[in-house]
Amino acid sequence: MSKYKAFAAVAGMSVLIAACSGGESEPAAPAEPAATEAPAAEATPAAPAAAETPAAAPAEGGMATADGVAYASLTGNAAAGKVVFAACATCHSVKAGENKTGPSLAGIVGRPAGSVAGFNYSPANKNSGLTWTEEQLYQYLEAPQKVVPGTKMIFPGLPDAQKRADVIAYLKNPV
Repeated sequence: MSKYKAFAAVAGMSVLIAACSGGESEPAAPAEPAATEAPAAEATPAAPAAAETPAAAPAEGGMATADGVAYASLTGNAAAGKVVFAACATCHSVKAGENKTGPSLAGIVGRPAGSVAGFNYSPANKNSGLTWTEEQLYQYLEAPQKVVPGTKMIFPGLPDAQKRADVIAYLKNPV
C-alpha cells in the first residue's frame, strides 16, 4: 500500500470517528444553571395527537388482524385467488359435497362453521358459533388456530393480506 493510500485510510477513519462522536474529543461540560430562574409557566394540557388510534387499527367496520390490514380496504381477485388456493386444494375442494381431509368450501361465504354434511369437524370448529362471512374468513385465513383454538386444520395461516382477499374472492366465485 502506498504512503498516500495509508494516509487517506487513516484520515478517513479520523473523519469517521469524529462524525460518530459528534466531532468532540471530550464530552461537553454540563451547562451551569442560571443564577435566577423565571417561574415556570403553568402547564396546559397538550392537545391529543391527530391519530391516537394504533396504526394497526382496521378501517371502519373491519376486524382486527395481526397485520393491521382491514379486509374492507382490499379488492380480491378471483383468478389470483385460484393460484393461491392451489395449496389449499390438497385438503379442500370447491365442489359441493366433495369433502377431503378438510370439508368442501363450496358456498362457504355465509355458512355457519362446522355445518357441511358428512364431514367430521373438531368440536372447536363445530361449536365455535362462527358464520363464515368474508371478514371472518379473512381473519381465519391469517391465523386459523387463533380464531378457532383447537381446530383440526393444521394450516399455519396466510400472512399476505392481499392473498387472503384473493382466496376469498375465488371461494365466492370459483373461476
